[in-house]
Amino acid sequence: MASDDLALLSSGAAEIVPEGGLEEKLALGRPLRVKFGVDPSRPDLTLGHTVVLRKLRQFQDAGHVAVLIIGDFTARIGDPSGSSETRPMLSAEEVKENARTYFDQAGAVLDLDRAEVHGNAEWSEPMTMEGLLRLASVATVAQMLEREDFRARYEGGRPIAVVEFLYPLFQGYDSVAVRADVELGGTDQTFNLLVGREVQRAYGQEPQVVLTMPLLEGLDGVRKMSKSLDNYVALTDPPEEMFGKLMSIPDDLIARYELLTTDLGSEDPARVASGLADGSIHPNDEKRRMARSLVDRYHGEGAGAAAEASFDRVFKERGLPDAVAEVALPQDVFGDRGTAWIAKVLVGAGLASSNGDARRAIEQGGVRLDGERITDPQLELTHEQLRGRVLQRGSRSFARIA
Repeated sequence: MASDDLALLSSGAAEIVPEGGLEEKLALGRPLRVKFGVDPSRPDLTLGHTVVLRKLRQFQDAGHVAVLIIGDFTARIGDPSGSSETRPMLSAEEVKENARTYFDQAGAVLDLDRAEVHGNAEWSEPMTMEGLLRLASVATVAQMLEREDFRARYEGGRPIAVVEFLYPLFQGYDSVAVRADVELGGTDQTFNLLVGREVQRAYGQEPQVVLTMPLLEGLDGVRKMSKSLDNYVALTDPPEEMFGKLMSIPDDLIARYELLTTDLGSEDPARVASGLADGSIHPNDEKRRMARSLVDRYHGEGAGAAAEASFDRVFKERGLPDAVAEVALPQDVFGDRGTAWIAKVLVGAGLASSNGDARRAIEQGGVRLDGERITDPQLELTHEQLRGRVLQRGSRSFARIA
């Protein structure tokens, strides 16, 4: 039984530290305390977060204690992982607002009734100066500069705030506070998780086993899924938007997305990879199957089929989504003659970030008005000519002009 658990719980892991450590923890013959922390630096969890949450659910279903930590204290510092500069510190109010829906979103993967959940402000906020000095003494500056992103910034002459050195120590102290046996995270968290082992040693605890999961590439197929890179699928995305985003991923990521984010079966990724290679599986068909599965998972049975029908109505039949937000254009969009340049309309409707961005979208053929492609970036229209009509940019962005 223990060997079966080891095979399941270690499956898909990028790395387990120390080697053989998980086997030793399982041999203790008691439920392990398995920790995963996430900082509410932005309001929504993404599909990338679910890669680790799904592994935590595996531990939970195997009889272990899932310990979910919302970093309502550490988010104020900002995780320096992968950052080339000091992140702006968030206020307690900003973090609280971002964290408001995190538990509900995590509940789409975890059984929260059987989980232990904490905000790490519980133990970090009351810490005294004496406690902070003890924690800070665990690591040296030289150890911190072994971290790749810190070292690159130091060697490049870019500033590193002292508070950034504290981040991995506070994350490690979370492991002390909850007495973690295992900590889960993405591969970008390896340094922080290993620091947690040292912090536990310093506080007289047996160090946790570190299990990292692969990072999920975002919609661009290159960089990790991130809201700051705008290449993400949020768990709160409406069904139609979630389906459309998933249909846009590169074909060579289909098998990887199925492996890391779905319950389509452990044999499917190999089948899909070989089928895509030999042409026996059409990428579009498999992508649809995956997208339906994920939309059903986060929006309820049948939501995937409905989102697919909406997708086809919009893209195959040039129809409209079931719901299009109505937008009132700012008055300054219209000039003295009462007409608006189409690029300014796009900006005013929230479909472009600037006039230049709007002009490029038009020149690339990505802008439609009531389904008809706009080809003239100099087009001017009155408010009456725009009222009630649907402006569309790309495949997923729509606005009905009020």
